[in-house]
Order: sequence, then C-alpha cells, then structure tokens
Amino acid sequence: MLRPERMSKVSVTGSKGVMPAVIETVHELSLVHLSDYDGSWEGFDNGDPIEGAENASEKLVTVRALESALELSESDVEPEAGRLGDDWEDRLEEIRTRINDLDDRRSEVTDELRQIEERIDRIAPFAELGIDLDLLAGYETVDVVVGEGPVDDIEAAVAASDDIRAFETFTGGDVVAVVAAPTEDADENPIDDALVGVEFTRHEVPETDQSPSAYVADLEERKEELEYEREEIEADLEEIRAEEGSFLLRVEEKLTIEVQQAEAPLQFATTDRAFIAEGWIPTAEYDRLVASLSDAVGDSVEVEELERADYDRHGAHSHTEEVQKGAPSAADEDDETAADADEEPQKAVTDGGSAVTMGDEPPVIQNNPSLAKPFEVLVQAVNRPKYSELDPTIFLFLTFPAFFGFMIGDVGYGIMYMAIGAYMATQFDSQGITSLGGVAIWAGAFTVLFGVIYGEIFGLHILGEVLWHDVFHSELLPLNKGLEPAAADFALGWMVVSVLAGLVHLNIGYILDFYENLSHGFKDAVFHSGSWILMLNGVWIWIFSAQAEGMKPDFLFTTFASDGPFPIGFTGFPAWELVTIPLGFAEFPLTAPLLVFLIGFALLIVSEPVEAVEFLDVVVNVFSYTRMGAVLLAKAGMAFVVNLLFFGAYRDPDGAFHFLRTHEPSYVSEHYGEGAEVIFNGLMHSGTAALIGGLVILIVGHLVVLALGVTSAGLQAVRLEYVEFFNKFYDGGGENYEPFGHDRNYSGN
Repeated sequence: MLRPERMSKVSVTGSKGVMPAVIETVHELSLVHLSDYDGSWEGFDNGDPIEGAENASEKLVTVRALESALELSESDVEPEAGRLGDDWEDRLEEIRTRINDLDDRRSEVTDELRQIEERIDRIAPFAELGIDLDLLAGYETVDVVVGEGPVDDIEAAVAASDDIRAFETFTGGDVVAVVAAPTEDADENPIDDALVGVEFTRHEVPETDQSPSAYVADLEERKEELEYEREEIEADLEEIRAEEGSFLLRVEEKLTIEVQQAEAPLQFATTDRAFIAEGWIPTAEYDRLVASLSDAVGDSVEVEELERADYDRHGAHSHTEEVQKGAPSAADEDDETAADADEEPQKAVTDGGSAVTMGDEPPVIQNNPSLAKPFEVLVQAVNRPKYSELDPTIFLFLTFPAFFGFMIGDVGYGIMYMAIGAYMATQFDSQGITSLGGVAIWAGAFTVLFGVIYGEIFGLHILGEVLWHDVFHSELLPLNKGLEPAAADFALGWMVVSVLAGLVHLNIGYILDFYENLSHGFKDAVFHSGSWILMLNGVWIWIFSAQAEGMKPDFLFTTFASDGPFPIGFTGFPAWELVTIPLGFAEFPLTAPLLVFLIGFALLIVSEPVEAVEFLDVVVNVFSYTRMGAVLLAKAGMAFVVNLLFFGAYRDPDGAFHFLRTHEPSYVSEHYGEGAEVIFNGLMHSGTAALIGGLVILIVGHLVVLALGVTSAGLQAVRLEYVEFFNKFYDGGGENYEPFGHDRNYSGN
C-alpha cells in the first residue's frame, strides 16, 4: 500500500534460434518491462530487428494513414474477432487503392473549391459596384483603380494630386471606382501615388468578358457542383469506414504486434549465436514467466531472477538478493555456442562473480487498495512515486475528500458532486476521467457527511432543524458556519479548526519523512526530520499556551472553552515554565514548549545549516491551512446570498436569523410585534414576475456555487496536499511500468 509492488530483475538467455519464440511468448504474457542494453558488455552488441520488421512497419504506416484518411477510431465500429485470413494483404491493397483515389480526388476538389471561393471573394466587390469588367480596364489615356475606402478622403486625395487633371468616382456599397485622366508629365499609376496615406484596399480587376454578376453566378454554380462531388466522396469514404473499419483495426493490431516483436532484439545484448534479454517483472509473476517459457521452448533458454529490488530512500533501490552468480564470461559463452548453439543454453554475463545487469531502476506499479486507486491520478499529476519512496496515495485518499467536504459541507451539493462523479466514472473510457470521477464521488460523500454535521442543504438549515433538533434533540449539533451575527464566534472558530487540521496533516508528513530517513539510521532521522517535528509542535503548543496570553488573540482560548462555539472545555495549555533566564534588561521565562522548539532548531542547525533560515516555515505552513476556513465561509456566504435574494429573511427579537421560507414578510410583525426586523422581503414574496426571476437566480446561483466549489475548495485542497504535505517527504520521478506486450482487442492474428 505505501510501497509499490515488489519487482524482480530477470534475465532470459538462449540461442538465437529460439529468440523469435521467446519474444512471442513474452509479448503474449505482457509482464516484462524490458531493459535497454547500453552496449557496455565486451563481446555483445545490440540485436538487429527480426526479418520482416521493415515490411511490417511500412504496412503499419500505410494502415494508420488509411485510418487517418477515413478519420477512423475504435468507437466508430464494432470489433470483430477471428482470424484475418490468408488474403488480408490483397484486401488491404484494394482498400488502399480505393481510399487513396478518393482521398486524392477529395484533395483536388477541396483545392478547386478554395480557388473558386477566392475568385468569388475577388469578384464580389465588382458585382456590388455594378459596372461591367471590360469598362474598368484596357485604357491608354486614363487610369482606373477599384477598391474600398472612405470616399471623401479618396476624392480629396485625388483632387489634390498635381498628376491628375480630371477624375470621376463611381460607388456601389463600400466599393469605389476612380477613373482619372493624368497630366502629360504624370508618373505611371498616378492614382496609386495620390492615395498614399489614405486607408484604401485595392481590388485587382478580373480578366473576363462576362459581367460581374454573370461571372459570380457561374462561379457559384461550379462551387455547388464541387460541393456535391465532395459530399459524394465523403459518402463513399463513410461507406468504406463502415464496411472495412473493423478490418483495418484488426490489421493495425496484428501489424503493431509484429513490429513490436520484430524490433524487440534492439533492446537485447546479442552475439552471433546467442542473446540475453533483461527486464523487470512483478516478483509474484516470476514463476508464471518461467512456466510459460518452459512450455514454449523447453530447456532451450535459461531464465534467471537476478535480483529483487528492495526499497531505499536516498539513491537507488537496494539489491536484497542476487540469486544467480558464477556464470561464465562472454568469451566463454561464444565458445560454447559455437560448439552447439542450438542445444546449450546461454548463461548470464558476469563480472567478478556477481551477475552483471543493465543498470536501470525498477519501474513502478502503484499498489493501493481499490478504494484508493482513483487518487493515484492526483499523485501522478505531480509525478509517479519512485520505487524507493513511499506512495502518498493512501494519505491523499484519507485527507483530500475530508478537506473538500469540510470546505463545502452541504448535503445538496454533495449529492450533486457524487452524481457527477458517478457519471464520469461510468460513462467515459478514459482512465484519467474515470479516476477523477472516483475522486469526485469520495469528495461528494464527505461533502454530504459534513453537510449533515452542519445541518445544511443548499445553504438552508432545514436538515439541522429536522435531524438534530427534532429527531435527536441535540444542542451541540448542528455546527454553525458562522454567517449569522449571533454565531459570529464560529467564523473565527473554523480558522482555529483549520490550523489544527494543518498541524495534524504536517505532522503526518514529517513522520513519514522520519520513517524514510530511518534507512540511514536513527540519528540521521532525528537530525533531518525529528528537528522539524520538534519545532512544529513546540512552537504551536506555545502559541496555544498561557504564556504571554495577553498578547495572543482571544479566540485561540475561547474557541474550545465551555461557553465557546466548540464547548469541550479547553482554554489553552499551561505555561509549563521551567526556568527564568536573566537577560539584563528583563527576565525571560523558558517554558517546556519553547525548549522543545529550541532543541529542534539546534538539531536543524547542526544537520542542515542552510535550512535553518526557513525555521519559520513551521508557523507559515500551518497558517496556509486557514484557507480551508476562508473557503468554507466564502462558499457558505455565496449560498447564503442566493437564498436571501429568493426567500428573504428576518431577525427575531433575540437576534436569531431566519429565512422567510414558509412565511410572508407580514408574519414577522404579526407574530413578533416590535423587536423583530425584516432584512429583505425576498423575490418569492414580491409578485409573479419576481418569483420567476427569483427561481432563475436560485437555480443559476446554486449551480455557480457548485462549480466554484471545484475551483476553490478542490484547488485549495490539492494545493495543501502538493505544496504543504508532499514537500515534507515526497520527490516523485519514478518510471512507469510498461510491459512488453499489447492489449488485444481482437483474438485473431
């Protein structure tokens, strides 16, 4: 649970004659995470792909290109199991020819359509102008320009030109045609020169004898023909996708497997006659690997468990057991294989009597109970845990939903979060979305739990009145969120509760770090992790102690007092004064909590002097958790406002706050007389139109609160986990377990 699944390094050694059968068997098992041979062993080279790899790769590229042309995905077709048949290559070639012809024609039609649309765009301004195209070009004594721009500015610029003796403008919509007679000594293109500095977009005159409208009509007709032709092509491709989609996916799977198997030797260490393949496998699966290879090739290979990876915090995994030793060298192995390559199994390469393995770290298979599995996605969002460190998933499972539920704490919202999570978990194929759905279900469940404790449903205290007061006759529950003036003490009380939650959470993080550091000895753990534990608890016990009580906020001591919002009778720790230290100008009483803090600080200075400058983190990090209390009040306040606008509210003579859910505003004066006050009449009591508008506000408002709960409570809870908690003991950076194999969707081959 706290550690990844135990992994073993295995070696498979044999002659090249059985290598294809070994590769096929290992691929079918999908158990071995292959290690890449780095070329460091004398006499061994990386292997070459098996014959046919290049041809299979080319066909695989072809199949994927055809799927891309068809925009084909697995969700488009129903899988068909069974063998492909001996003629699958001929069938693939026929499909390739059909699709390529259609795709080429579609490209040609698309290109022509684009050109026609561009020509229509160019001719449209001339159609708007209403002048035949042959009248706008071909003159020797006058200059003609057509474009778009402010007519007054254009005319003023042309009139001011010394190179133009006369001109005329013609307009149609936003289009302007300027016909100008240049002077005898004018430069070429006098109109263009005159319009420099004027906002003017010029249109080139198309070369055609048709009128603009007729030309556009012909283009539009051709455009319709091309669009119809493209639709026919798309229909033909859709027909091919329906008829041949399953076949193409089956071929892709077959070729993918062939390519994976054919290219596997690139990761092996090989000689002319032998090969050595190494990789990581779950230790519990080792016997299955041995049995499968034995069934496939008998005694023609030797399978060895080279080591079992243990866990060591700093540095690589530790090799707790090297189970194969004393094998011959590569040179000896070559002599043996030369004598009888097909019968004599090859041994592991050795160096100095110990098995020489490819120096890679074991991959990580997170090993968490099914209830906590969804929270692995939150851990992996930061980084997969290293094989050598604790997996924090279980702690995320235990704390993240509690933090979220504490901040939202509403039965209505919690049920909706659970419903959304259930939809995500059951209606999507993506593992990431499914996992997030599981997280949402747990977060929603704790939101319901805290909603029961607060007695709140969609911001209303109906549940508390019915459940705790009427059924259980409880005076302690429900707990108030502190929005009403009479319950303002709860608002500060939740900040204190948030601080206490932070203390517990951070202590867990430091204790985990202490446990990890025990691998280097108790002394190292005490200096590196125990120092922070002492500082954290020492300073916060002092904060909640009676020493210098007058300088500390009163709510630290009244929150849990007998008459406080959480009446458990706690009014602070004693001062626990040990000695009085004279400082010359005053005497300083040294208390037990301060002594604990100073001892931790001294240990930190001795072990990590650089980190000593961060000693205030034990205070600052805990204060970060007050964001939970702040979000609790903010979300409750938003729901409160939405309900206030719709229902209205009043304050009774005792100062208690009530929504006008079941009474008209007149009820207040009739029932209470003087001393009661209507705060707001509420839209539901203000006529039909206001009622309808109020319902919209009520529904949309609560949906907004629901959505913001994810972006506020969700993100803040994640931040506390990642920034405050993970930083105490977690690095991440583990390698994902990617076994050599392929998930088959089709049983055929």
